[in-house]
Amino acid sequence: IIGAVFKNGYVNNKVMEFVGPGVEKLSADFRIGVDVMTTETTCLSSIWQTDETIREFYQIHGREQDYKELKPGKVAYYDGVVKVNLSEIRPMIAMPFHPSNTYTIETMNQNLEDILYDCEQKALVSLDGQVDFKLRDKIHQGRLYVEQGIIAGCAGGGFENLCDAADILRGRSIGNGAFTMSVYPGSMPAYLQLLRNGTLADIAGAGVIIRECFCGPCFGAGDTPANGEFSIRHTTRNFPNREGSKPGEGQMSAVALMDARSIAATAMNHGRLTPATDLDIRYTQVPYHFDGSVYEKRVYFGYGKAEPDHALRFGPNIKDWPEQPALSEDLLLRVCSYITDPVTTTDELIPSGEASSYRSNPERLSEFTLSRKDPEYVGRSKAVRAIERDRIAGKGLPEEVKAVYQALSKVMPVDPEHTDIGSTIFAVRPGDGSAREQAASCQRVLGASANLAKEYATKRYRSNCINWGMAPLLVEDEHAFALGDWVFVPGLRKAVLEGTPAFTAYAVRADGTVSPFTVTLGELTQDERQIIADGCLINYYRNHPVTE
Repeated sequence: IIGAVFKNGYVNNKVMEFVGPGVEKLSADFRIGVDVMTTETTCLSSIWQTDETIREFYQIHGREQDYKELKPGKVAYYDGVVKVNLSEIRPMIAMPFHPSNTYTIETMNQNLEDILYDCEQKALVSLDGQVDFKLRDKIHQGRLYVEQGIIAGCAGGGFENLCDAADILRGRSIGNGAFTMSVYPGSMPAYLQLLRNGTLADIAGAGVIIRECFCGPCFGAGDTPANGEFSIRHTTRNFPNREGSKPGEGQMSAVALMDARSIAATAMNHGRLTPATDLDIRYTQVPYHFDGSVYEKRVYFGYGKAEPDHALRFGPNIKDWPEQPALSEDLLLRVCSYITDPVTTTDELIPSGEASSYRSNPERLSEFTLSRKDPEYVGRSKAVRAIERDRIAGKGLPEEVKAVYQALSKVMPVDPEHTDIGSTIFAVRPGDGSAREQAASCQRVLGASANLAKEYATKRYRSNCINWGMAPLLVEDEHAFALGDWVFVPGLRKAVLEGTPAFTAYAVRADGTVSPFTVTLGELTQDERQIIADGCLINYYRNHPVTE
């Protein structure tokens, strides 16, 4: 589905509804595995029809009273249809560096040289030529061999997937060569049941490493492959660097996404890429028994039972958010990063993995912004932030900024004293992938006041920009400005609040040339307009308290 709809934007910012006779053939585990992947279609959300399988799922978890039947009305109208014939589905692989880069495994094995060469060429764009990325050296005697297999997290680490992997691996060996494999159960109750029914013993007995319940491999915080290795994973995403690579330091590996069964089949063949349909396996379909006591013994359910005498303990990396200013009438922006990739993911905007330790420390976390994509960005943004802080402190403006205003004054009246100065980035289509708000907040902490884009990949990222007080500006002509140029947006506050459909901004080049170009804001609700004007959502709530 991702392969069919991602590039053409067919479901962009729409709600996907899963209905039809095929749904009832899918287990609850399988539906969950599909649903957590719908983010990569760029849809806004997803919903499924429910049936007896889901009622049973609720019953197993002691919540049958919460079950509700969901289905379309007798007459239902849709913007479009994605029709999938489940009887025609074959095991697939999503090659680097996106879940939409899909092939059946059979097609992959039949066209190794061509497909791997295509991936290498795409890597030249995604990695900006920082490393000599190769995949064709994984071909041995006409077959593709991988070095790592992972089944993990919300997409892959479900009870059913691991039981199926055990059926394939039982009594076999993954070998003692270059290939390694790990599994991460999706939850502690699943982990407990997998222990009790012997599944983990069968998997471990084949030489597979059993990890904790953790989604780490999905964002580069677990089982980082060695330099140059190729990993196959049943996780949610395979964006560049998400496996822990550091291209700027010459370290690069890659991830392809596959189903858990085919990963186990590949492991059985010591890393030789193998679809599960090549095997004659009887899947035991072990029933799942939920034991919630594992939560009751370790998790404090405090809702409605506050204990105010218990003080919260804050470590040294838990810091307050810095104050953010309201939007000034005019805005002067410096382009501190200029990204021409067709799509920029949230993981490229703020990497996961090593950055995770600082998620409660806004300033430290911001140091990682664009670190894998544009390592110079943080320094450039901090320099602009320093200019604005000096201006507010009454220390005046540097000569470079004075020259910008002097050039602008030949075209229009300017008011430097009441014009905020901030940084911005340009990206063709930023914000693909997870809803990670830090992709926006880290820019704001560094002094960003806007984004410039041809299009926003997801509504989630655009909303995060808005919530952090950054104007989500749209431009048709990305050649109107360049990295290091200054962009002056007169009357921005008024345009935001009044919903002006299009207005003029001005690019100021290093030689003093001033060039006008058109910007738009797209559709904004009244609340979104006020959030941008107030400077961020925190300011909005403070300025407009909700009363009972």
